[in-house]
Amino acid sequence: MDLSEVAAALHARVPELGERMALRIRSQVDAYKDDSLTPFDSLRHSCTANAALVLNHLRSADVPGPDPSPSRETGRVRAEQGMPLADTLHAYRIGFAFLWSEILAEARTRPEVSDAELVSRSAEIWALFGLYAQTVATAHREATAELTSQRQARRSALAEALFTGVIADRTTLRDAARELGLPERGPYAVAAAVADAPGEEPLAGIESALRQARLPSTWRLLPDQQIGLVALPVPDAEGALLRVLNRARGARVGVSPRFDSLRDAPQALRFARLALAGLRRTGPGVARFDDDPLAMVVAAAPAEAAHLTEVVLRPVLGLPAAERARLLETLEHWFATSGSARDAAGRLFVHPNTVRYRLRRVEELTGRSLSDPRAVAHIGAALLAVRNSGPGESGSGGSGSGGSGRPPGAAG
Repeated sequence: MDLSEVAAALHARVPELGERMALRIRSQVDAYKDDSLTPFDSLRHSCTANAALVLNHLRSADVPGPDPSPSRETGRVRAEQGMPLADTLHAYRIGFAFLWSEILAEARTRPEVSDAELVSRSAEIWALFGLYAQTVATAHREATAELTSQRQARRSALAEALFTGVIADRTTLRDAARELGLPERGPYAVAAAVADAPGEEPLAGIESALRQARLPSTWRLLPDQQIGLVALPVPDAEGALLRVLNRARGARVGVSPRFDSLRDAPQALRFARLALAGLRRTGPGVARFDDDPLAMVVAAAPAEAAHLTEVVLRPVLGLPAAERARLLETLEHWFATSGSARDAAGRLFVHPNTVRYRLRRVEELTGRSLSDPRAVAHIGAALLAVRNSGPGESGSGGSGSGGSGRPPGAAG
């Protein structure tokens, strides 16, 4: 005799078996003990459907083949409930073991069922388990990928709404912060990094790295930039943010001042982009808006800065390339060393008198004295504009109209 009568007898008890199976799983898998994650009714329904599936296969020779649809549904539902795949498969093994034990117990009441038959059909039962478990895993992974994609799209849309100021009322801001995993109140900061190619993340893995530093954040990838909103909830949070950003090899990043309300995210993004525009173009680095306020003012007004450069430094910029480069470099180091000719000479590997000669040459060309604070401010601002204009744009005749120093897409 085969197991068809055994399966038929158990099939009549499927509701009871489904509930007992669900109780067994709940008692042995911790993740299933949380009713808010997987309600007991959902677990019982899944157990009942899968038990009926196996028993139908055993009791009828006319069944065309294993039907994986209940297993597929189980995998999808558990993914939607947030149940980890490992726990889902563990529960599946427990459920199959329970059902096989019930088959054995029923078979023992029927002397006509031989041990050879049980051994023979056990291989079939566990082959079914392998098939259904694989179906569960595939459905779980597919549903998880789809949910992750939807979640990322929604997070990206919410971040865009914050950066553009679309969300303004307090309740919606609070809900957006909660969904993005951010605190409802600041301080926060915004960071903007230049992308080397469209769609390329200059700060790959940044959200995870900041999470390890206890800094929640949300990021959005634009064609030319990666922009992020970072919460600063712990002591030295700003320092931790800068350390993480500086570890991003080759990245050029601007960071806004701290702010307290998410309503100020659009203005903070503007400040971060201005900080990025004020960053030297000679290589990677991280610039804070507050590190050099004058540079930020120059970057914020590119047309005015270009005119300032034309008025103040045109005679210097009209020199042959080699001499122009020497004078501009000397000015850079003189400003960087707080007006010390000796310290600037040390940086340039020349004699201090050489620095003094070059500075006098700048004074002669511009008609402005470097001992006059107003003239120093004008020359310093014009020098920042030249620096922001980038290589090749500060040639004869002025800095050029392209000297905004702003990264692509950093309008406003």
